[in-house]
Amino acid sequence: MTVRLRLQRHGAKKNPFFRVVAADQRSPRDGAFIEMLGTYNPVPDPPEIRLDSQRVDYWLDVGAQPSHTVRSLIRKMKRGEPVIDLAEEGADAAARAAKAAARKKAREEARKKAAEEAAAKAKEAEEEEAEEAEEADDDAEKAEAADGDAEKAEEAEEAEEAEEAEEADEAEEADEAEEAEEEAEEADDDAEKAEEAEEADDDAEDKDDEE
Repeated sequence: MTVRLRLQRHGAKKNPFFRVVAADQRSPRDGAFIEMLGTYNPVPDPPEIRLDSQRVDYWLDVGAQPSHTVRSLIRKMKRGEPVIDLAEEGADAAARAAKAAARKKAREEARKKAAEEAAAKAKEAEEEEAEEAEEADDDAEKAEAADGDAEKAEEAEEAEEAEEAEEADEAEEADEAEEAEEEAEEADDDAEKAEEAEEADDDAEDKDDEE
């Protein structure tokens, strides 16, 4: 009987999990096996490999042939890469504890990151609110300044209209005074002419009396 060291697939669809087994090469891939030597989980990063180095060496010594993937896993273990050696007492428990600690640390980091993001969003919202309030104040000041300018322009326009009206009244009064002066001069001229005519009549009468 030829023994093969190969993977036996378990787990859900798109979430595979493998057992490393020693099995008769004539057995179906996921069928009966002689001994389970460990597990291989390719989902985590890095993948999780658990092998019993003593039993793997035993089967290799008796001529068992590893599949390509199992041979790669054994090489990783021989090179000292992160592989849990089930032959070492407490190694599996230590690995589980380390994994649990890593998950706990990841959860804490996730909570911390979420809190920091929430604080950053709150600060950003507060800054936006302050900026909007500042812009509103600026707009109010501009509107107030515009109202002041409009009021000043209106006052200037009213003052100009009043000045023009006053100038018009003064011009009208000057025209009336000039007309009155002309009428007075004409009246003086008429009176002078009348006086001259009267004097001429008197002279004429005196001359007649002399004759």
